[in-house]
Amino acid sequence: MNGEVLKNYINGQWVASRTEKTRNVINPATGEIITKTPMSTKEDTLEAIKVANDAFWSWRKTPAQSRIRYLYDFRDALEENFEELAEITTIEHGKPIDESIGEYRRTIENIETATSIPTLQMGYNIEDVASGIDEMVIKQPLGVFFCVAPFNFPAMVPSWFWPYAIATGNTYIVKPSEQCPMTMAKQFELLDDLGLPDGVINMVHGGAEVVNTLIESPDTVGLSFVGSTKVGKLLYKKCGEEGKRVQVQGGAKNFITVMPDANLERTVPNLITTFYGNSGQRCLAGGVLLVVGEIYEPLRDAILESAKKLKIGYGLEDDVQMGPLASEVGKNNVLKYIQKGIEEGAELILDGRDVEVEDKLKNGYFVGPTIFDKVTPEMTIAQEEIFGPVIPIIQVQNLDEAIDIIHKNPYGNASSIFTSSGKSAREYQYRVKAGNIGINIGVAAPISSFPFSGMKDSFKGDLHGQGKNAVDFFTEEKVVITRWF
Repeated sequence: MNGEVLKNYINGQWVASRTEKTRNVINPATGEIITKTPMSTKEDTLEAIKVANDAFWSWRKTPAQSRIRYLYDFRDALEENFEELAEITTIEHGKPIDESIGEYRRTIENIETATSIPTLQMGYNIEDVASGIDEMVIKQPLGVFFCVAPFNFPAMVPSWFWPYAIATGNTYIVKPSEQCPMTMAKQFELLDDLGLPDGVINMVHGGAEVVNTLIESPDTVGLSFVGSTKVGKLLYKKCGEEGKRVQVQGGAKNFITVMPDANLERTVPNLITTFYGNSGQRCLAGGVLLVVGEIYEPLRDAILESAKKLKIGYGLEDDVQMGPLASEVGKNNVLKYIQKGIEEGAELILDGRDVEVEDKLKNGYFVGPTIFDKVTPEMTIAQEEIFGPVIPIIQVQNLDEAIDIIHKNPYGNASSIFTSSGKSAREYQYRVKAGNIGINIGVAAPISSFPFSGMKDSFKGDLHGQGKNAVDFFTEEKVVITRWF
């Protein structure tokens, strides 16, 4: 696909952007250009908004069972093209193929969950609330919604939103990551084959101009965003000023606490996946390892030995356990944090900066597993989201000290505890201010029928993605009180 400029999908048609500005899409394992993303214009975006708005009323009147049949067909199309879809995600993102496969499994689960919405979750009623008077609540769609998707899970994250939106009767515009756009482009090829009514779902590539146009248009009603907290706060404020519904899933610094009674044999492999899966580029990745008491040294040593054995390379090759960072910018950012950790006095016991890879991958954006010992809570690497394969380890004396450190951090996306004590586990889930809690589970990722939660600076809004939260976000409740004479 070298040099090919991707097209937008508007009103059931593949449409070239009006822009001449493009962004190269790089295979992060090899450094090769694989396609180009158009940085679409305001006019491109307004066209998508118009057709989505025009399609809304007829789509809203489409029977619920008819709407969800398209989702069933799309799920089948994903299954039929599963291997190709997973490979595309690995090629443009860099994650190992097993992780891309896992991402698509979660994507399909969201499609399946959304199919139940119109028949199971769209209203309720009570007869005879007073003499001869009935009352009901009906959930109705609002109009044109849109999402601004991240690069780290280009297949899964949009599925937290658009299937629920169209199942409830809304129309939709997807703005993929300009860094990893091929994944959604392939999905839209499959959607194009389903015969969905024109304008129900659209895709516009681009950057800030597209996002601002979507927010400022009077014909859009809500935004779903996943990305950095800094950008998320700006979009949250702007949506508030424009009167839009908004859900912002922001950044994270997820603390993983290991108690002295943890099962080391089962805990260590879980921690390796938690910190190094997706090369640390996920909002549920481990951010800091808090180790309580005397288990500190044996746990540290076991993690060090396991990390050294990880196979680093091209995600499409057999047995590769960790791929590159998804971009040169991401790699440089991780390198800056490693240097900052050294400067602030942490002990670098595993240095991933000079990781060895095959010659054909020498231009890739690789950083190997990295571990810092003797980290203190005030250090930058213990405070800020690194978004890379780095483990800062802090020794603490007890559970109270661990929870105090967690609460002083501004983020609250996820936190996990490894323990054999029910008392410690309950205290942790009760006290820790984080939206997703894991007990002997490092990556506390909710299944599709549960909300993808978040607290503090990790989330802005009232309703999260997935599950019933998504139904409520994409509908408004109308109360109807009836008496017949």
